[in-house]
Amino acid sequence: MDVKRLDAIPEGELRELLVACCGAPAWVAAMLSARPFGSRERLLAAADGAWAALPGEAIADAIARHPRLGESRARAWPALPGGRPSTRERAWSAGEQAGAGDDESQARAELARGNAEYERRFGHTFILCATGLSGADMVRALRERLGNDPATERAVTARELHRITRLRLEKLLAGA
Repeated sequence: MDVKRLDAIPEGELRELLVACCGAPAWVAAMLSARPFGSRERLLAAADGAWAALPGEAIADAIARHPRLGESRARAWPALPGGRPSTRERAWSAGEQAGAGDDESQARAELARGNAEYERRFGHTFILCATGLSGADMVRALRERLGNDPATERAVTARELHRITRLRLEKLLAGA
């Protein structure tokens, strides 16, 4: 989908597309108010600016839209900001986690244990821009990040969410 089309579609349709990129309502609202974008560069600059301006509590909204790494099916998301995930959002999430495939059952088991430990330690789902990573890479990143202090981990999580948001915007523009 090109930027010209994004600029022209009804707000409700654009809102759904943006929520698939980032589930933080504040980010979606900022993006809607930045329209028309006019160009790919301006769209991405608006996305980065909206991301940089997000308040801390909005990060929790973005986290809530992501299933645990390595889960074979996304968790039920009945009451999330922006509503249930769209088919597009579920497909993107599954593709991003493809490296934790069923053929790596040991990695899946390690991710499940690590996810539980991470959630006890930090109080939220482990977030990693996992595109192109193997299950072993994901486990390694999870183990490394368990050693972070909470403030460092919040910053790392925010960077990973931003990377995922940018990746999904690129997918949207590529027509995925």
